[in-house]
Amino acid sequence: MGDFFTTAMAFPAVIFTFPLAVVLLYWIFGVLFGVGGSVAEGGDGAGDGDIGGFAGVMALLGLSGVPAAIPLSMLIAVAWFTAMAGTELLDATALRVATLPVALVAGWGAARLTVLPLRRVFAAETGSQHEDFVGKVCVVRTSRVTAEFGQAEVTAQDGGTAIVQVRAEGPEGADLGAGSRALIFGYEPEREFFWVAPYDAGPATGHLENQLPR
Repeated sequence: MGDFFTTAMAFPAVIFTFPLAVVLLYWIFGVLFGVGGSVAEGGDGAGDGDIGGFAGVMALLGLSGVPAAIPLSMLIAVAWFTAMAGTELLDATALRVATLPVALVAGWGAARLTVLPLRRVFAAETGSQHEDFVGKVCVVRTSRVTAEFGQAEVTAQDGGTAIVQVRAEGPEGADLGAGSRALIFGYEPEREFFWVAPYDAGPATGHLENQLPR
């Protein structure tokens, strides 16, 4: 174990060790508390001249169309593994330096291969996560719902389920916890979440409601 940490903290592996630690903490926090990521918009290349900033970089790298955390996590993990191998196997400083671009290319390739099949999944999910869900009843899957945090499960028209980002303000959010039902009454397109309000005082039983009660 000592040799492992020594290698992880040596050049060039150390360059990716700390970003990998951040990635691991992100996914652990996501599993425990529910962290969502917005889909990186953009096409499959550099032809999207109207996309700028981070989304533009992701599109340029061919990593758009899925939540950015997925390709970035894959890129960092594979780059770290490649750099670890170079650190362990190579002694010459020049060869270790050359490992850096190799690690980055290997990480990008793995991220690219991960993104390609997932694009279709997230494209279909994104298409059904907007106004179609307004007016439906969802089940809260996080311990709380606030104006900045919350996730819920909702059933689509085709019978499939999706995990969506939800928000509630003031006393409405105080009544929402894991397992409680909430009514989706609005969608915020710029921040990609739904506004919800308590639907009833008890936990959901059976299948999710799909329509407003008449």
